Amino acid sequence: MSGVRIYDLAKELKLTSNELLDVLKELGEPTKTASSTINDSAAEGVRKRVADRANGVSNGASAPSTHHNGNGSAPKPAAATAAPAAESPAASGKVVDIPSVVSLKDFADLISIPAPTIQKKLMGLGVLASLNQKLSPEVVTRLAKSYGVPVNIVAPQAAPAAPQAAVATTTNTNAITPAPQAVEAAPAAPAAPKVAVVAAKPRQKAAGPVSRPPVVTIMGHVDHGKTTLLDAIRKARVVDTEHGGITQHIGAYQVSVEDPTNAGVMRKITFLDTPGHEAFSAMRARGAQVTDIAILVVAADDGIMPQTIEAINHIKAAGVPMIVAVNKIDKDGANPTRVLTQLTEHNVMPEAYGGDVQTVELSAKEGLGLDDLLEKIILVTDAEIEPKADPSAPATGWVIEAEIDKGRGVVTTILVDQGTVKMGDSVVAGTTFGRIKAMVDDMGQRIKDAPPAFPVVILGLNGVPKAGDRFEVAKNEKIARQIAEGRASDIKEDQMGSRRVMTLEDMQRHFKATPSKTLNLIVKGDVQGSVEAIQQSLEKIDHPEVKVKFIGSGVGSVGDSDVQLAAASSALILAFNVRPEPGAVKMAEAEHVDIREYRIIYDLFDDVKKAMANLLDPIYEESALGVAEVRAVFRLPRSGGSIAGSYILDGKVVRNANVRVKRGGKLVAEGKIDTLKREKDDAREVAQGYECGILVPGYDPVIEDRIECYELKRIERTL
Repeated sequence: MSGVRIYDLAKELKLTSNELLDVLKELGEPTKTASSTINDSAAEGVRKRVADRANGVSNGASAPSTHHNGNGSAPKPAAATAAPAAESPAASGKVVDIPSVVSLKDFADLISIPAPTIQKKLMGLGVLASLNQKLSPEVVTRLAKSYGVPVNIVAPQAAPAAPQAAVATTTNTNAITPAPQAVEAAPAAPAAPKVAVVAAKPRQKAAGPVSRPPVVTIMGHVDHGKTTLLDAIRKARVVDTEHGGITQHIGAYQVSVEDPTNAGVMRKITFLDTPGHEAFSAMRARGAQVTDIAILVVAADDGIMPQTIEAINHIKAAGVPMIVAVNKIDKDGANPTRVLTQLTEHNVMPEAYGGDVQTVELSAKEGLGLDDLLEKIILVTDAEIEPKADPSAPATGWVIEAEIDKGRGVVTTILVDQGTVKMGDSVVAGTTFGRIKAMVDDMGQRIKDAPPAFPVVILGLNGVPKAGDRFEVAKNEKIARQIAEGRASDIKEDQMGSRRVMTLEDMQRHFKATPSKTLNLIVKGDVQGSVEAIQQSLEKIDHPEVKVKFIGSGVGSVGDSDVQLAAASSALILAFNVRPEPGAVKMAEAEHVDIREYRIIYDLFDDVKKAMANLLDPIYEESALGVAEVRAVFRLPRSGGSIAGSYILDGKVVRNANVRVKRGGKLVAEGKIDTLKREKDDAREVAQGYECGILVPGYDPVIEDRIECYELKRIERTL
């Protein structure tokens, strides 16, 4: 026996994987995840340590607890769960009350995060904010989540005479759906509670986050067996109801499986089934935004296909763990090894090749390997993400899909994120609102409430929300209506031109204040050789301050999926010898994506190099202008300042130029010339041999002071 998997050893010793990882840490054994392999000697050491602990129980010592919470997930041992003294809201997990109208500086103070750090995060989202700029509740929620700080948005109290008038601040719907790599700049914090924008008093005080089921998205190329795989897991025929056997809408389902490390304990997993057809690539990107784990389905007989590459790009942009399911291993011509090799060509390193990406060989049609896949999902959940949510917090979620049914009206599928959605709740989703009249689970059964990570169909909204809209529970229907109407008003203002395309020049301005800049690019070309040549040439540009990152690439015209990915990643699309499709042009205008077309490859290189050079911090060189000597001092009685009556000894003195003042050879003041006068008239500059009056704010002149005038010339930097 060459070794043993950690989760197999955990089964043998009746421990959770996390408890076993803690034992390995005590023994000084380096481990990564629950699926890692340890040698036989290390396994014997673990068995001995666990046996010693068991003997200690009979003598009065306490053994590690293996009790589980309600959803079946195993808590950490007592030693691991002892929380250190909290130094910040993120560390303590304490919910921070944030006013619905708050400045960036006040928000930074409340969550104990430096204001410049928050400004840089906003720049990554395409927002330039000053310290005193007001932040919308949506932006506050997203920022707090990225820093792992649970917050509660509190609306201002209404006047005593009309308490029912207390209304949550309206927000912009467009700010609800974040881009995956904006947040690529900082790792997402799945354990951070999201919040609903409600009245000042929440319906229920939050009891704190607890473990919740993971949300898993199944992605891949068309007809590689995504829906068949989910169908096999659910043991229900869904694929037969789809047009042509291709999924037309995102479906959300929840299943129960046995915990691989704890026999008899059931765990829940929520699945999102994203469409694989190119026409629904936008829906696939939406699925990646709400997921904890992504399963990439690849057919063993087909291998990596165009939409497989697209799915890989979306998963990487979302920054979530990936599990590769090599499907259809029962078919003639199946070659799983070839699939693993192809994955490495796209920077996806399977564990079998020394990487950290889990892979499973299976046949959804024959039911082979399904248990291994579910086991991998649970192990990755426990070892890498540990998703948490607060069932008692104000309820929020995401709209997965929505449609109008002739018999039932507006039917909306939502995935609960935080809190518990209940029958009769007043809700708002995007620009729609209403009161929940009915709730149905994925099996068609009527239910009364839905906890976190639970997909549910609701009836009662006054309109059809957009897929990806934020779903929130309001205090009452009146407040829900006011929030929805406020959002609609914001969108109308947006459509009248308040937003514009994020061009290459905009990116240059936004990145000026960041220490490390990354220019995200998507390259499309007429042939693969051209695309590879462009990528290889741009990758050779090595500079410590600015980098190029390729979010996606491919052969063919610029399509909707390219624009969708660029919008989600704040990327620029470079089209070489290809044209964007008409639909892509319209989507680019709507999503504010810049598409640049080139016919000469050197023009493309020059533009990108110039753009990268402009992102570099500038270098300034001092150029002397002239020297003046103070020969008289004139006091200004009203302002309290003083004017230096001066004689120009050399060169010239220019208004608004930089100056340094020396007295007896020592530097006594620096600043800029605020006022320059020649006799009684304002002057732009005064030349050598003339007298003038110079006013420098904060400088108290003394006769015989030397005023040196100079300017800073910017030296253009090149790569």
